[in-house]
Amino acid sequence: MTHLVTENCIKCKHTDCVSVCPVDCFYEGPNFLVINPDECIDCAVCIPECPVNAIVAQEDIKDPIEHQYWFDINKRLSKKWPLITKQKSPPPDAGEWDGVPNKRNDIIE
Repeated sequence: MTHLVTENCIKCKHTDCVSVCPVDCFYEGPNFLVINPDECIDCAVCIPECPVNAIVAQEDIKDPIEHQYWFDINKRLSKKWPLITKQKSPPPDAGEWDGVPNKRNDIIE
């Protein structure tokens, strides 16, 4: 199993999770982070570090369509985006985006 970055990271992009990842499996896009599911070791140390609760264990996404969507996004974009290994400051307006629904179409690839 793996962990996945989900919708609440979009436009929030906190990177607290990156600083605790023992295998460096986070990748950074313009307004979103993803986890490479092939590299994640399922240690779960990133989950409590995310201030917006955007990281979930794969098996916790019960809806099969949602599960497949987030798995595919994380896998595909982790192959495209650069590795991030150091924590950065979040965008200045990150707090305004926390909890805003329906941000999928806002992912900048």
